[in-house]
Amino acid sequence: MDLKGSCHCGAVRFAVTSPHPYPFNLCYCSICRKTAGGGGFAINLSAEAATLTVEGDEHVRSYSARLEDGEPSPAERKFCGLCGSALWLWDPRWPELLHPHASAIDTELPVPPERTHLMLGSKAGWVEPCVHEGDRLFEGYPEESIADWHQRLGLEG
Repeated sequence: MDLKGSCHCGAVRFAVTSPHPYPFNLCYCSICRKTAGGGGFAINLSAEAATLTVEGDEHVRSYSARLEDGEPSPAERKFCGLCGSALWLWDPRWPELLHPHASAIDTELPVPPERTHLMLGSKAGWVEPCVHEGDRLFEGYPEESIADWHQRLGLEG
């Protein structure tokens, strides 16, 4: 599925192809919550890094979070330097992948039939996850990848 996205102020616009476009994965870790989460979580999609095109690249900034052990994460969290909107995450450990934030996508995304709530062990105390029947809950990271989830449910984009 071809996705188009942008920041809030419109200075950055991007397009990317995603074989896994369902926004099902809600991450409650402190990094996602503090850098991109409005509801106490962030939702990342999966896309093909080689397909990324960007307008306004001069406004894109990068942040590498500190992990719990104090070491910097190799992942690069891209955001608009003007309005601060979270755009996508890229990690050199998986260079072929790009993880756009669902919140930055302007294309209508499909509604997932179930959701995965992950890193619940890190959620803020004020966050009350909205869990529906069939949703899966994980204190940490699940073993099932974004691609595996889409395949299991027959939802290839």
